[in-house]
Amino acid sequence: MLKKYLTAFPVARSLSMLALSVVCMLGGPGFARAASAQEQLRSFVEQVKTATGTFVQYTVGPQGQTRPPQSGQFSFQRPGRFKWDVVKPYAQQIVSDGKQVFQLDPDLNQVTVRNVDQAIGASPAAILFGSVSLEQAFTVTPMPERDGMSWLRAKPRAGEAGFTHLELGMRDSLPVRIVLLDAFGQTTRVELSDMVRNPPLPAATFVFVAPTGADVVRMQ
Repeated sequence: MLKKYLTAFPVARSLSMLALSVVCMLGGPGFARAASAQEQLRSFVEQVKTATGTFVQYTVGPQGQTRPPQSGQFSFQRPGRFKWDVVKPYAQQIVSDGKQVFQLDPDLNQVTVRNVDQAIGASPAAILFGSVSLEQAFTVTPMPERDGMSWLRAKPRAGEAGFTHLELGMRDSLPVRIVLLDAFGQTTRVELSDMVRNPPLPAATFVFVAPTGADVVRMQ
């Protein structure tokens, strides 16, 4: 994320890379049409302005090799403010104040700083934490329902997004699972849970202060 987030959410290029449209499920006579994944996502973007929750992220390499799962908490405030805290197996933090994205690697005592447009771009973070139209940045394809979720596949229109496509599973107008395939054949699955809609969040939630003595690297 932006290196490991980009491993932590790859909300990052797995951030920068951590979406989106779907199956119209029609019932028999007397049943209302179930909302598609794209309709549920649109409702999520329009109605959920802040949220908190937890995540678990799993990564599988192109040869089937796996990495230890990452877990932690997240919070966001539209447009573009979010905090992605990896707790296990090692600490890492990604914070966006709406203008810049800061990625802290405590082991290296290093902070990487990117402009928010550069860091998020056409990434899962743009879909979940931003306020832009899905169709502006992605080509969206409906997918069949599975695992009790409505699904869509989103392919970035820009070639430099850092991933080939992502699949988003929605349930009850909330994102539940994101599956992302990057340009190197690596698959990342992020499970979102315990999401609280529209809680009050202090402004300080998205203020990042670099640790004393940290090496700060600003990306152009």
